[in-house]
Amino acid sequence: MTNPRQIAFITLRDVHKGAYADVALDRVLQKFKLSDIDRRLVTELVYGSVRRQRTLDALIDQLATKKSHQQPSDLRSILHLGFYQLRYQERIPESAAVNTTVQLAKENGLAGLTGFVNGLLRQYVRLAQTLPDPLKLPENPVERLGILHSFPDWIIEVWLEQLGLEATERLCEWMNQTPTIDLRINPLRTSIEEVETSLTSAGILARWIPNLPQALRLIGNTGPIKNLPGFSQGWWVVQDASAQLVSHFLDPQPGEVVVDACAAPGGKTTHMAELMEDQGKIWACDRTASRLRKLKENAQRLGLHSIQICTGDSRDLSQFNHTADRVLLDAPCSGLGTLHRHADARWRQTPESVFELSTLQKELMSQTSNFVKPGGVLVYATCTLHPAENEDVITEFLTKHPDWQIVAPSLDSPYAGYATPQGWLKVWPHCEDMDGFFMVRLRKTNNSE
Repeated sequence: MTNPRQIAFITLRDVHKGAYADVALDRVLQKFKLSDIDRRLVTELVYGSVRRQRTLDALIDQLATKKSHQQPSDLRSILHLGFYQLRYQERIPESAAVNTTVQLAKENGLAGLTGFVNGLLRQYVRLAQTLPDPLKLPENPVERLGILHSFPDWIIEVWLEQLGLEATERLCEWMNQTPTIDLRINPLRTSIEEVETSLTSAGILARWIPNLPQALRLIGNTGPIKNLPGFSQGWWVVQDASAQLVSHFLDPQPGEVVVDACAAPGGKTTHMAELMEDQGKIWACDRTASRLRKLKENAQRLGLHSIQICTGDSRDLSQFNHTADRVLLDAPCSGLGTLHRHADARWRQTPESVFELSTLQKELMSQTSNFVKPGGVLVYATCTLHPAENEDVITEFLTKHPDWQIVAPSLDSPYAGYATPQGWLKVWPHCEDMDGFFMVRLRKTNNSE
């Protein structure tokens, strides 16, 4: 089978039955041999349809005489693909979107509903020619933004409270973009100039990112990542720009002992080793052994030797108490700053899961702070934009631990632009064009026990 839309349908059907979008997509792309163009089309159709699920459902429910509870589940998946192409894929002709969707229905046991599918899609096309937008939206701003940009109401509420209406809309639009690919150059094996030259020679454009001396952002289509120049030589790894900020903010030095408390899959661990010139010791801790294997693979490819693996829950690793010059707690979080990268995450997280995560984060803060020597530094970081997992965690920790204080970045530092009056850093994607992140640097005062 090489029909990309049929493959996209198979994948989307699995996602609608509960599979993770990235796992389901990876599974089908490994199973079927596709050209680069068709792989990109399948990826765009699947991730785009999952991201825009609420909007697509609203359109179908508004236009269909056959209501959702009367529709076979496979029909809903097929309609998502059709409406996604009509509404969001300008390069796909309307006739192609309609005809291929009708064909999908015919080929997947829904031949009796091809007239319904054809009529529904063509009804949208006619309305789109006469109306600014065929989608009817409620006046309530939370529901309006949620339906228009396809987010659950609770996420919209969290962002509105922090940003207001206009900025929340910009953030929603940013989160629905196809994500970029950033590389972090390994200075122990190459230079950013050499990597840029190699990429250019291979016909791939890249640009430097301000304030990040190891970062290159790829522009346009690249093909499989492992085929890019320098991969096998360990010249670089894929890591978003804002994630690179975290290790620079920790600022580990050669010869120090560093504990990475939630290390897998290891992007920040290997970055710290590079910044330390691979001199010293980094304890990479994680409770999931399978996720640590990826860390080991990348460390070997990058030629790094200062990383030691420790499998275990950092809440239970008392052997590290008072041993570390610096600790990174890149805490498990809801990932609300990276929703563009994880198409189904917005539908999987809930206010209840955020509460559970904030409880875990507070427990991790309480324990991993014991790893730091007096005078040492701890950086707490998340890739979420929820105060319950960020500001609230730090505020409660400082209230309970008066022997710790925030170390704000200096006014002339490259991080000053992200700093808040409280001294922590917050990266808003729609402002900085990189993943959303929160980070704060804390110092343990010398009079600590």
